[in-house]
This record gives sequence, C-alpha cells and structure tokens, in this order.
Amino acid sequence: MSRYYIDCRDYPGDVKCSVALSADSKEELLAAVVEHGTKVHGYEDTQEFRDTIMSEFKQGTPPL
Repeated sequence: MSRYYIDCRDYPGDVKCSVALSADSKEELLAAVVEHGTKVHGYEDTQEFRDTIMSEFKQGTPPL
C-alpha cells in the first residue's frame, strides 16, 4: 500500500508552517489538507483549490 503526503514547507507563504500531512489514500489526505488549509492558511474550499492540492500530492512519506 502506498502513502501520500504534502508538506507545507514546500509552499512558503505568509504563515510560517512546518506541518506535513500524510495518509494511506488521496481522499483521506485531501480531507485533512482542506481542513488545514482553510483553518490555518485561510484558503477558500473550492473545487479549484482541491484540484490544485491533489496535483501536488507525492507518494511516500515526508522527509524529516
């Protein structure tokens, strides 16, 4: 089984965030990233936001 992840450190912005999220499925990861992105970074939950995020998922686990 493959894991997927996304790491906020790869996307510098106004909020200095060091969170990396990972999950066993893209759907589970998407739900976690949308919640984090809207609550912490102030993104709006739109289809475009979701599509962009999913295109950035990487396989494996985040580096230390």
